Amino acid sequence: MQALSKTNLADEAIEAIRSDILGKRWAVGDKLPNEASLSAMLSVSRGTVREAVRVLVSQGYLETRQGSGTYVRSTSDAGRPLTMARRASLRDQFEARLALDVEAARLAAARKTPETVAGLRRLLEERGSYAGDEAAFIQRDLAFHKAVIAASGNRAMIEIYDFFSASIADTIAATLGKDIPEPDMQAHACIVDAIETGDPDRADAAVRRFMAPVLAALDRMILS
Repeated sequence: MQALSKTNLADEAIEAIRSDILGKRWAVGDKLPNEASLSAMLSVSRGTVREAVRVLVSQGYLETRQGSGTYVRSTSDAGRPLTMARRASLRDQFEARLALDVEAARLAAARKTPETVAGLRRLLEERGSYAGDEAAFIQRDLAFHKAVIAASGNRAMIEIYDFFSASIADTIAATLGKDIPEPDMQAHACIVDAIETGDPDRADAAVRRFMAPVLAALDRMILS
């Protein structure tokens, strides 16, 4: 365990002790060094150690025994179930989005006009590629996908998509990290191209190809 030197000492103390727990420095049931010893080992105040222990107790890594000390309760990553739950929830969001996007693309193809196709291509060009401004990019990407929904001509679907726009934005944001692949410009363009053909089946297939790598990545993450 190394002495800490960063600004937020409480957070760093939490991470240092947690890393030692996950690294099996202590086994389940082992007693941690006392407050004074941990304070010296980390070069932080005893108050900082108390705060770190309090947080790790709340996270399930440690337990305190009145008059006895602090003991290791778990050497497993207590945050993993929460992470897996979030990933599973995110997959549900993508599945719901896929259902809406597929049916909208089918209807858009069946009802396509030169004007709607031109509008989709314009919005796709405005969307561009992600270049670091996450909030602005999400809004441009969302505008494109909303336009596909609008091209369906189905008022109920448009209102449903609007209602779930925050959830849709979350799915877009999720693809901007390192774990889930962001569908590129070509994948988006293929949807427009398929709509332009007027063939609902081709539009359906284009959206499913668009979403397949995302769903596959989520499946791998949930199982990992």
